[in-house]
Amino acid sequence: MWDCILDGVIDTIKLLPFLFIVFLLLEFIEHKLSKKSQKVLLKHKSKGPIIGGLLGGLPQCGFGAMASSLYSTRVITMGTIIAIFLSTSDEMLPIMISEKVDIIIILSIILFKVVVGIIVGLLVDLIYRQKEDKEHSHIHDLCDDEHCHCDDDNIFKSSIIHTLKTVLFILIASILINIIIYFVGEEVLSNLLQSNNILVYFISSLIGLIPNCASSVVITEVFLSNLITIGVALSGLLTGSGIGILLLFKSNKNIKENLTILGIIYFVGVFVGFIVDLII
Repeated sequence: MWDCILDGVIDTIKLLPFLFIVFLLLEFIEHKLSKKSQKVLLKHKSKGPIIGGLLGGLPQCGFGAMASSLYSTRVITMGTIIAIFLSTSDEMLPIMISEKVDIIIILSIILFKVVVGIIVGLLVDLIYRQKEDKEHSHIHDLCDDEHCHCDDDNIFKSSIIHTLKTVLFILIASILINIIIYFVGEEVLSNLLQSNNILVYFISSLIGLIPNCASSVVITEVFLSNLITIGVALSGLLTGSGIGILLLFKSNKNIKENLTILGIIYFVGVFVGFIVDLII
């Protein structure tokens, strides 16, 4: 039980610098840039999914959390946050490195996730671009919700308040999820992945959506033990975005959008995993 609490604290601390940078950026956009500059910045978002997909492929768990805050304020598009979520590797990379997996295999999986994220992100933006272009930045809405007195000129103070409130939410959520997984058992999740029918892709994608590093750990370890196929593993690894999904539902008040993003990520994981096994 203490390990559950400790893991939650450690995972939360890792996110601190990422969250502070994001909120500082949002405060800068809101208070220091002119309205004209804000419009220029928010208008040139067409390359967002490409940049997001590449950033998500880097071995850092903080990009998913960053993406949620940036999307809720409309600094990035729906396609960009989806690209980041799909390409994020979470705990997969350190586990594979520790198990001395061939570097070619590791890079191939990461590159594949990045490419899938970019392609899906660009397609999503083609569909939602016209609607999103009509929307304004909701940075001030975030300030109203957090009651952080963002009308003050001290953007560092406001950024710290935003960060601490978000970190508290993540800490509580992470500890609760760790405790649930502790009682359920990682072995149960592992056994679910080893069924021999088409439902395994749906199960793997669902496990990947668990907002905790345990999901990617289980999927990666079962794959490295040759108990599941590469397609089944990819189904879960594509949907695994760490705490990002959970933070999206906290920061973005549009539940319909959140469910749309969740649904797209889930079914992309299922479809891509199935197709990979079908081809290979």
